[in-house]
Amino acid sequence: MNMLVDGEWRTDAYETTNEDGEFDRQETTFRDWIQDDPDAEYPAESGRYHVYISRACPWAHRVAMTRRLLGLTDDISLSIVEPERYDDGWEFSEEYPDPLYGEEYLRDIYTRADHEFTGRVTVPVLWDTAQETIVNNESREIMRMLVTAFGDENGVELLPEGREDEIDTIIDDVYESINNGVYRAGFADTQEAYDAAVEDLFDALDHWEEVLEDQRFVAGETFTEADVAMFATLVRFDHVYHTHFKCNQQAIHEYPNLWNYTKEVYQLGEIAETVNIDHITRHYYSSHEDLNPKRIVPTGPTIDFSAPHNRDRLPADLPAELSGDAALADD
Repeated sequence: MNMLVDGEWRTDAYETTNEDGEFDRQETTFRDWIQDDPDAEYPAESGRYHVYISRACPWAHRVAMTRRLLGLTDDISLSIVEPERYDDGWEFSEEYPDPLYGEEYLRDIYTRADHEFTGRVTVPVLWDTAQETIVNNESREIMRMLVTAFGDENGVELLPEGREDEIDTIIDDVYESINNGVYRAGFADTQEAYDAAVEDLFDALDHWEEVLEDQRFVAGETFTEADVAMFATLVRFDHVYHTHFKCNQQAIHEYPNLWNYTKEVYQLGEIAETVNIDHITRHYYSSHEDLNPKRIVPTGPTIDFSAPHNRDRLPADLPAELSGDAALADD
């Protein structure tokens, strides 16, 4: 897989699997934090930070959803890369330009932050326009700092006070078996690695199908960061993970509770505005040449996330901003 090595772009420098054929995700590199402190190195200042994302990427999608839900669209600017990712990595274009520097590739943003950077060029990227550097490129940490540093201007509380450990435990569980589980299945190099990943994935989906029979969201009656993390995978599942990543024991729309849950989350607030199925399908089927050598993008399935759901039968503690009445903002 392609990456930067000492600031130079290489197309043969990164192996996605370990010696056992198991998908091995490289850790992100930039791990600084924005803080709600005017004396911090990266203080929470409106208009100072920019986020680079792909609409296709589930990790970037988490950040885009969090930014929207918290009402931070005027505080933190956002731009999008092309959905397809080829040998040169994530690209800007005339349709999706780099608004800050006019760069051609996202890797150029990484080398602006560190001329000798070694590592994968991933989204999301949280950029500080004051110091002209990357603050953080780990989606979970960016989500959390938006919540803790900028707060809930919309009255949406994604991390209820006193429940941080509980929410983190759920996010950990969902990450290992589901968020990363689909990748463990899709990029496995051996039958054994694939079988283990698929078993973990569908055991977890079966578990959450049972949990969501009796509670509205994954942490109870309140919509939290954990739901943002879960939804980013579920909304992509039937279009790409089911077929492209061979996660085909069951589709999400075949799970009564998970499917209705996915539809409800899609319809909350402005979340639908952050979902781009065209970018999702084009990215996965076009960018992974080893999995889809002819890069043919399927035309289906036809799935209506806006169809009615049955989640209203369960109690919920939802702020007005998530009721669907909020005016939509444009990125």
